[in-house]
Amino acid sequence: MPLEAVEARRLYRQVADQLRSLIDSGEYAVGSRLPTERELAEQLKVSRPTVREALIALEVEGRLRIRVGSGIYVIEPASVAAPAAASVIEGPFELLRAREFLESAIAEQAARVATRDDIARIDASLLAMEKVEHPGEASMVHDRAFHVAIAGSLGNAVLVRVVGELFDQRLNPYFAQLAHYFESPGTWRTALDEHRAVREAIAAHDPDAAREAMRKHLARSQERFAQNFGAETAAGSSSGRAARPAAKPPKPKHAPKKRAAGSSARRG
Repeated sequence: MPLEAVEARRLYRQVADQLRSLIDSGEYAVGSRLPTERELAEQLKVSRPTVREALIALEVEGRLRIRVGSGIYVIEPASVAAPAAASVIEGPFELLRAREFLESAIAEQAARVATRDDIARIDASLLAMEKVEHPGEASMVHDRAFHVAIAGSLGNAVLVRVVGELFDQRLNPYFAQLAHYFESPGTWRTALDEHRAVREAIAAHDPDAAREAMRKHLARSQERFAQNFGAETAAGSSSGRAARPAAKPPKPKHAPKKRAAGSSARRG
């Protein structure tokens, strides 16, 4: 028998695969409510963002329905197929952590080298962002332009392409589904303020402030997406129909050690 290539599965995919297996085996029947994100994270010894990525993946597949303020429920499998090449789709928090690392360094260097023309391009994208409604396609276009303009000030086409491609991963179905729950005109206004702080630091040619402003912006984006679905209390009440007591899912292979609670919004 020939050897087959070994696939390094992302941790959130391992969690999703285990939950799907429990659903298929009847441990979680159609109509039953899953344990809360906190409980699943504790049982699996992974972070809550990792659990959230897994739950979002299963919702996109049509296996779960997340009801904000109520819980996470098993539903009849949808007739639509799962997204193509699901195993290679990056999780939303994975993407945001990568951007936080990369774009913080880019903002730091931009504060050293940005010219008047560079600042003008950043300002133009900010002005456009202020005039559009969010959520919407136009807001994403101008948000992307802001981040690409900062990268462009370094005069490196590779960095411009990488920043643009990372931003474009927001179009993947898992990120879109997560944004559906947590993006609003209010979060857009908050993000705009964070963008302005980045711009001011770059215009002031303050590398440390620019790096920190960008880091805070992308870290807070992760925090916004990691907000509670509002189901922690509901899951502990008698409401909702559970087919059988919640089973503990098995631990994923090579799961990382449990991290401190205060760091879960930025690690998954």
